[in-house]
Amino acid sequence: MSRDFKYKTAEALANDAKARGFDIRLSADLSSLRMRFSVEGRRVGNRLAIHPMEGCDGTLDGAPDALTFRRYERFGAGGAKLIWGEAAAVIPEGRANPRQLLAAEAHAADLAQLVERCRMAHRIAWGDDSDLLIGLQLTHSGRYSVAGPVLAQHDPLLDPRTVVNTSTAGPDTPLISDDALDRLQDKYVNAAKLAFRVGFDFIDLKQCHRYLLNELLAARTRPGKYGGPFENRTRFIREVVERIRAECPRGLIATRLNVYDGIPYRRADDGVGVPYPHELPVRSCWGTREDDPFTPDLSEPIALVGLLRERGVSLVNVSMGNPYASPHLLRPFEYAPVDGYQTPEHPLTGVDRHVRLTAQLQAAYPDLAVVGSGYSWLQAYLFQAGAANVRDGRVTFVGVGRGSLSQPDFGRHVLLGDPLDPKRTCRTFSYCTALMRSKHNAQGQFATGCPPFDKAVYGPIWEEAKATRDS
Repeated sequence: MSRDFKYKTAEALANDAKARGFDIRLSADLSSLRMRFSVEGRRVGNRLAIHPMEGCDGTLDGAPDALTFRRYERFGAGGAKLIWGEAAAVIPEGRANPRQLLAAEAHAADLAQLVERCRMAHRIAWGDDSDLLIGLQLTHSGRYSVAGPVLAQHDPLLDPRTVVNTSTAGPDTPLISDDALDRLQDKYVNAAKLAFRVGFDFIDLKQCHRYLLNELLAARTRPGKYGGPFENRTRFIREVVERIRAECPRGLIATRLNVYDGIPYRRADDGVGVPYPHELPVRSCWGTREDDPFTPDLSEPIALVGLLRERGVSLVNVSMGNPYASPHLLRPFEYAPVDGYQTPEHPLTGVDRHVRLTAQLQAAYPDLAVVGSGYSWLQAYLFQAGAANVRDGRVTFVGVGRGSLSQPDFGRHVLLGDPLDPKRTCRTFSYCTALMRSKHNAQGQFATGCPPFDKAVYGPIWEEAKATRDS
């Protein structure tokens, strides 16, 4: 049963949002979502996007496997015209889990097959894929690397919560060196060249969720050329974008960017999340007021987007928070996974934060292609909210994350004017996240998906994860 989601009508949702002081708009007319958009001359057939949803189902050496291919075939057939492919690490030691994809030359043929199978499914379902854009997210997991934490900065809030093999990061944990970051630039450029060569339309330089490139943006206390002032903290991403643009002039460059990090939360005795104890000023968080870390400050994120636009970035996917330490900021939810906390705020508060900050970035760059997040908790009213935001110029594309796992053909429903299938509409009960957090099998990672609404495939995986956890 839903705890907070009690709305029987769109009007009831709108009235509750208004009573809470939120500007969450709804439109029964979804025609704005069916409009085309051009990204650097590349036609995108509608305003629907699928977020980079990791399945944690690659092979142990980082190639896509059977469930990976299945997921992208379902995405391809679903009707969304912007498919934001999931995270692929640029080096093996930068993977976040042992089944994460790896953007390596050894996997070129498999990655090419992933693109082609996605496109083929789209052609079969829709007849034409010339207005379909598919990307690959390039990442280094930094402090969350499964091989061991790689720190861009010492963060007094996150270091004690960064646990690898029962040991926590601390003041004596070395930072990644400037020389290593220089060499890592080469890996990003090579991975981008590989992605374009095998058929991806764009690459995403992942700067969110406190992974390495996101953490560099906040590295005010880091010494050297990659830390301290804004110019240094943005040096890595600026130089990587310049190099990729120079070597791949026809490829589209994107970034999924945290505009607000916030601070970590912990589970209190009653199960609800509470802020981690902290002292002011908080200097280790990006897009966050130092004197009030519960308040976003988009001055630096907006300035960075301007610099990246000048260098060739044409797509920005807005995100925030940390899936390991502040998941309610990233994805408003009904119930947390087993290792998490219950939300400390009404989920509408999180939806409003996403809509508000995304609109602020879009207003700064009205002609930039901006993808919005945080919609899934709205369930059946997701696309009414997205349509209103596109109509009003508050966002360019409406991204769907968890909801694409339970109902990958959501685009078909929107394009044909049909309501979502209520039996497959995501309720944000966090089954997918719970599976993602399940590591106790021979591969060190269970594949993740939607056990309630994709039972044939993920039901048995869920049961296995539960049984082995309890044994």
